[in-house]
Formats: sequence, C-alpha cells, structure tokens
Amino acid sequence: MNKKLSLTLAVAMALFASASITANAMTKVEYKAEKNQISVNYKSAKAACASMAGNPKDVCVAQSKADEKVAKADLESRYSGKEKAQLKLQIAKAEATYSVSKEKCNASTGNVKDVCVKEAKAVEVKAKEDAKLYKAVKAETKDSIEARMNADYKVAIEKCDALTGDTKSACVNSAKTSFKKN
Repeated sequence: MNKKLSLTLAVAMALFASASITANAMTKVEYKAEKNQISVNYKSAKAACASMAGNPKDVCVAQSKADEKVAKADLESRYSGKEKAQLKLQIAKAEATYSVSKEKCNASTGNVKDVCVKEAKAVEVKAKEDAKLYKAVKAETKDSIEARMNADYKVAIEKCDALTGDTKSACVNSAKTSFKKN
C-alpha cells in the first residue's frame, strides 16, 4: 500500500473513530442535564433582553433564540454522533446567523435595509450549501478510499498469481491481511 493511501486511510479511520467516541462519551443523564441547562441559559438570556427597547431588544431576543437553537443542535450532534446531526448543526448555525443578521437589518430603512437582508440571506445560503457540499465530499472520499483499496488489493493478488505453492498461499494471505479481506 502506498504512503499516500495509508495516510488517507488513517485520517478517515480517525474521523470515524472520533465520531463514535463522541457519540458514546455522553450518557442519557448527561444529555438531559445539558438539555435542561440550554433551556435555563435561554430563559436567562431572554430575560436580560427585557430591559432593552426597540431594535436592540429584538436583536437580543433573536440572538437568544439563535443561541438556543445552535446549542440544541450541537448537543444532539455530540450525543448521537451521526453525520446527519452534524449537518443539522451546520444548518442551524447558518439559520441562526441569518435570523440575527436579518433582525439587525431592521435598524436600517430603504435600500440599505434591502441590501442588508439580501447579504444576510446570501451568507445563509452559502453556509448551508457548504455544509451539504462537505457531506457530499466526505461520502465521496470514503467511496474513493474503498475503490483505491480494492484496486490495490487486486494488484497484490495479481502479483501472487505469478507464484506457486506455499509461496503463493502466503502471498495471498498477506494481501488479504493487508487489505482486510477475509
């Protein structure tokens, strides 16, 4: 196996291992406790907005809701460890940023406000697409790694065909072990 493929496999395995470790690292009790803490933090942040007025108050409330949404998505991602939850977290971050930015735009009027809202929407759309693209590239990378390993395995087996007897058997067994084909 060449060094580049070995390194790629090592990185991929580390990513998958870290995802499963993260998923198993939190108990249901810890999950519920953090979920309750998120609610407490949201209520506290929202209460702090009560002393404000006008657009600053609206921005404060939007920020509180956005922080709660992102915290819940982050908690779910850490608890489940699933790629789908990771994508939902990235989308929640994009939507949270948009909702707060849009609220900030309400302080302006006319064309300035329109441009502000369009810019905020563009940032949201780009962030969501980046999250989806990352998921697609990650899936493609996994498929690519498997395809490369299979191709290298076939080469190793083909090299064994030139041998005979015990030497050939040892070569085939070595290739199967190296490429985890049993």
